[in-house]
Amino acid sequence: MDQHTPLSERFRGFLPVVVDLETGGFDKDRDALLEIAAVTLAVDEDGWLLPDETVCCAIEPFAGANIEPAALEITGIDPNDPERNALEECEGLNQIFQKVRKAVKSHNCKRAVMVAHNAHFDLGFVNSAVARCDIKRNPFHPFTCFDTATLGGLAYGQTVLAKACEAANIEFSGREAHSAAYDAERTAELFCTIVNRWRELGGWLI
Repeated sequence: MDQHTPLSERFRGFLPVVVDLETGGFDKDRDALLEIAAVTLAVDEDGWLLPDETVCCAIEPFAGANIEPAALEITGIDPNDPERNALEECEGLNQIFQKVRKAVKSHNCKRAVMVAHNAHFDLGFVNSAVARCDIKRNPFHPFTCFDTATLGGLAYGQTVLAKACEAANIEFSGREAHSAAYDAERTAELFCTIVNRWRELGGWLI
């Protein structure tokens, strides 16, 4: 019988939290952050990693932010749509961070570690937004992250999220893609599938 260890011991005391952003371009300091979603993870009674809760916020572009029209064509976001119910950047980040901190505490972890597809992109945007907002308690490690593009390439030979999900038998809708919540949830499924597959093959047991 497997001897399970708490999730707090699985990733060096860090709690993986899956993040996806929609932005107004590729420049973390100049381009707007438009959406952020985070998916917390948990472990079931048999020790398998699984997605837990999703929190998502639409974000108002910060003052002076650049937004590339090509980025909006991809995401389909209208930053001026009042039905987005967008929050100011600082308020939105704090709402997400509050949920992340609660999950970190509940799993007895010491900090969150970001999981994302092409993770340094998302981590860079979050760190820049944290600096703009002068947030003192960023729950995420400032530079360590797990990248499902790299992990997908290792596990399935696919670095594109949709193709990696397909290879892992995870349903992926191109019509729903480029929503922060949808992409974060698919990324969470992919990360959990890879971690659990490693466990099946005799890797670390939770």
